[in-house]
Amino acid sequence: MPARSAPLPRTPAPAPAAALAKIPAVQSALRWLSENLSAINDEHVHLSAIPAPPFQESQRADALKSALSAAGLLVHMDAAGNVIGELPGSDQNELVVLSAHLDTVFPPGTSVSVRREGQRMFGPGISDNGAGLAALVAIARSFHAAGLRPRATILFVANVGEEGEGNLRGMRALVDTYGEKLKAVLVLDGAGTEHVTSQALASRRNEIIVTGPGGHSWSDFGMPNPINALVRASVRFISTRVPSSPRTTFNIGEIHGGTSVNSIPHEARMKVDLRSESEDELIRLEIALRECLAAGLRDESLATPRYSGPKLEWRMVSLGSRPGGEARPDSPLLAALRSADEFLGNTSRIERSSTDANIPLSKGIDAISIGAGGAGGGAHSLGEWYDPQGRETGLKRTLLTLLGVSGVVPEKIK
Repeated sequence: MPARSAPLPRTPAPAPAAALAKIPAVQSALRWLSENLSAINDEHVHLSAIPAPPFQESQRADALKSALSAAGLLVHMDAAGNVIGELPGSDQNELVVLSAHLDTVFPPGTSVSVRREGQRMFGPGISDNGAGLAALVAIARSFHAAGLRPRATILFVANVGEEGEGNLRGMRALVDTYGEKLKAVLVLDGAGTEHVTSQALASRRNEIIVTGPGGHSWSDFGMPNPINALVRASVRFISTRVPSSPRTTFNIGEIHGGTSVNSIPHEARMKVDLRSESEDELIRLEIALRECLAAGLRDESLATPRYSGPKLEWRMVSLGSRPGGEARPDSPLLAALRSADEFLGNTSRIERSSTDANIPLSKGIDAISIGAGGAGGGAHSLGEWYDPQGRETGLKRTLLTLLGVSGVVPEKIK
């Protein structure tokens, strides 16, 4: 969820969406989007009904590969599993990315079938990120239908690993591959047209494992207990003071262990999420977590003074580290978006959040994340829904923003 929002700032020399919309090929692409909303809705349902659990996105990736190929793109799949469709521009050395993540948060075996009630669609992942994927394909098809050629080469990317422990691995691979050629990265994530994520929220996710000898609850009473140690550490950690500015948060999301009610467990695990607007505060918070864990084990040892066997041990495993960053005040991508919003009569606000845009922003590459239009709710739940009313604005907003940074090759006079 967004950590903070602010009015979208004015930026110098906004990209001329109104001028772009006067170009015949751009008009044709915009018209194609308006005339094919029903087909786009059907594509949305089709893509969303294909399972894409974390680290198992290949089936949905194959569908995106076919869809982007049908849109006339040069398509390949990279080593990370990203589907990349290239639309060559007149400048092969300058790249603009339009991306949408393939994965959902739902584990293997979750039914992702979609049902429709009126115009509203229901299904796990239908908004996050079925909406983004449907828009990605629709924008590619609008270019193809209109014969629209950009100045900068555009990469249409359906990437893996955005959610949870995926740790943005798909976007990391993309940025590592194309590096300095990347002029801008426009990320489509979820529904809506009111939010703009240009401030990347830094986060770290860790799993803590505490191990011990284990034993019987009666005969081995007095033996150090890994669960007790984690509880003691947790009580200490949740008392950690964090600033309201820069906003900093923590969450113990999972804690479990043991095999039966009458056994002293040999292992206990805990997963902790740390987030901050400041990298320095994030480092401070992680240090505090480590200190609390060491103290928790020490407290459990002191509580069992008669025990002289093997001691409890702990280790911390990183589940993900997402860097922070912010778009520059003079960001051409923000200028292009603002121009598109003005042309379409749309109002949007800057937000700080954790998205695929974190990676390019952390590298100094111009990047933002936006919704793909329409409305959605119940994200990351089995009751997730999407309403396509307003999708047209989102699609046109995406197209004009993309063209604002990629440019358009002038049409030849016939």
